[in-house]
Amino acid sequence: MTALAMGWIGRRAIIGVAAMLAVCVVSARATPYLVVDADSDQVLAQNDATAPWYPASLTKLMTVYVALDAVRSGKLTLDTPLVMSVRAARMAPSKMGFRPGTEVTLDNALKMLMVKSPNDVAVMVAEGVSGSVEAFADDMNAAAQRLGLHESHFVNPNGLHDPAHVSSARDMAMIARALLREFPEHADLFSIGALQLGNQYIPNHNGLLGRYPGADGMKTGFTCPAGWNVVASASDYGRRLIVVVLGAPTARSRNQEAADLFDRGFAMSGGIGSLESLPPGSGPAPNMRADVCLRRNAAAIAAAEDEGVAEPIQSAGSAGRGVVLPNPFAALLAPASAHTVLSDERIRFDPVRVFVGPVAGWKGPVLGARPNGAAAASNDRSGAEANAPASPHVSRSRQKLFRHAPRTSQKVVAAKAVKPQTGAGDSEK
Repeated sequence: MTALAMGWIGRRAIIGVAAMLAVCVVSARATPYLVVDADSDQVLAQNDATAPWYPASLTKLMTVYVALDAVRSGKLTLDTPLVMSVRAARMAPSKMGFRPGTEVTLDNALKMLMVKSPNDVAVMVAEGVSGSVEAFADDMNAAAQRLGLHESHFVNPNGLHDPAHVSSARDMAMIARALLREFPEHADLFSIGALQLGNQYIPNHNGLLGRYPGADGMKTGFTCPAGWNVVASASDYGRRLIVVVLGAPTARSRNQEAADLFDRGFAMSGGIGSLESLPPGSGPAPNMRADVCLRRNAAAIAAAEDEGVAEPIQSAGSAGRGVVLPNPFAALLAPASAHTVLSDERIRFDPVRVFVGPVAGWKGPVLGARPNGAAAASNDRSGAEANAPASPHVSRSRQKLFRHAPRTSQKVVAAKAVKPQTGAGDSEK
């Protein structure tokens, strides 16, 4: 064996040892995390991966799964317009802020869900697909049972806090795996770096996109009770990993922890068992409000997600989260290239264009809230009118302002400060 080959093997072994030591150092005090190989289904590292947790906007991955499953079964199409109801429009931020009666195609709604994470659009999707939030929650729980989820129970499509709305790191990884396996043609939905709605540039909250090599999705989430959550996927030399981090004290520490877990996962070859083999969790989900939001005002909380890339990392001691502590063995056991430090640079992406209103020439139904999840609204748009009698539909002239552009792959362009929209208070991201 050549010296070069011996050196390569030695380097990989050192990285692997460092990765395992890093996991051991942090696991005793860390809140839930999970690293799984998306193809082999082998768990590479985990801590409390089956502990019940508030998923926050990670919920929207299940919302997308149920919606795409409805398209697959022929209930509607991606071009089907959905209507914003009064109930949907009243959701707490983060939101698009569309007036009741506004129509958005399912395709555009799903893109908005994955990038802006609007709670009003999530309800609009739920009502359009299943007729009501309650009926959609039933569909979410039925899908959870089919997928073999253990700790999850859903009561809404957006993840706004409800004590009965829970999941786990393992269950969220299983939803992500199902989306990638069952709907590979829609994988680019989770990697959109930014949207363009009229003259609005709307960046994705996922701080790994454009910063971690190979990162290609999927979804972030935040409420004060949940902390900062993420389900992320990344690929390296044909190998794809899924990482889940729950309950981080800041957006920045969440992103960096996910990057650290990807580094460790890609350095490992063996696993500790499959997702299904992890023992089920039990007990109530903890409320992280005191650790995450107690010393922050509403404006700081609302801005934290969008500004999280440049946010100082909170002390691990004050947050009770050991995973952001530096690993004392890293400098001795792993080369610098084994640790990816995420950039603070504000990334600007080529945005994917979305629009309000139906596609040109649409003659099919417009779907909205329906009593008892009844049949779709008729072609004369009476369903949309019933949802918002005082609000006119989007005019054809306004639709022209938001002309549809086909989904394209994202590339990073010149870094530039971008002022995003933010919500307020205990908002969902």
